[in-house]
Amino acid sequence: MKRQIITINENKCNGCGACITGCHEGALQLIDGKARLISDLFCDGLGACIGTCPQDAITIEEREAEPYDEILVMEQLVTKGIPTINAHLKHLKDHGEITYYNQGLQYLKDKGYDMEQFKEPETMACGCPGTHAKSIDRPTAGPVAEARGVEINSQLQQWPVQLKLLNPSAAYFDNADLLISADCVPYAYADFHRRFLKGKIVITFCPKLDGEPERYIEKLAMIFSTHTIKSITIVRMEVPCCAGTEMIVQKALQQAGKLHFVKVSIVSVDGRII
Repeated sequence: MKRQIITINENKCNGCGACITGCHEGALQLIDGKARLISDLFCDGLGACIGTCPQDAITIEEREAEPYDEILVMEQLVTKGIPTINAHLKHLKDHGEITYYNQGLQYLKDKGYDMEQFKEPETMACGCPGTHAKSIDRPTAGPVAEARGVEINSQLQQWPVQLKLLNPSAAYFDNADLLISADCVPYAYADFHRRFLKGKIVITFCPKLDGEPERYIEKLAMIFSTHTIKSITIVRMEVPCCAGTEMIVQKALQQAGKLHFVKVSIVSVDGRII
């Protein structure tokens, strides 16, 4: 049958293996120093591996391929644990693959699993093209918004910005002035782009709702240890739970074995810097 399926450009692939961790279905393996699609049966063609590839070596094409088999995939996933199964199910649901999603749930029911374990995960497993790391050339002019006749220019210099989606090896971290922002800050502080974001690479997350501090610590530590970071600024909300932003950054620096001055700004819920 003809369907969408991933293809790997071997000339671009450097064998880093990042795509393998992004493919919960187990369709990819490292063979002879290159990522390979080992079976059409396991590739759902949704491209979760695309956003994890730092070399842009993976694309989606339409070609003759064996049909994707959700049952075979589930047989493999059950050996990897509940978080991986949940990530896979969310991946299917986010892409509207409800038939495969329901097949996966039915398989788990038939095998006698406690279905309370398979609620939507808080982590975002999808590696869609929208999560690709890319730099943004920001011109000095060219407003994208206006407020009361005043031109407002975005200062965002990279994509993505959410820590869950960021590739720690992205080149824009080299010699970067880092801004680590709690998710709510840009909504509370009106002058966020000019006061904090301008000239910086931003990382954003919520220390309370994201529910994965250890993974965030590990990811930040990788950024700190593999890049020269010129400065680190944290901006967070005044609410007590948001203090976890500082804790995560400090633990990541410790794990990376780095000593770094960190500037912290705190924003009140009514939009003042306190």
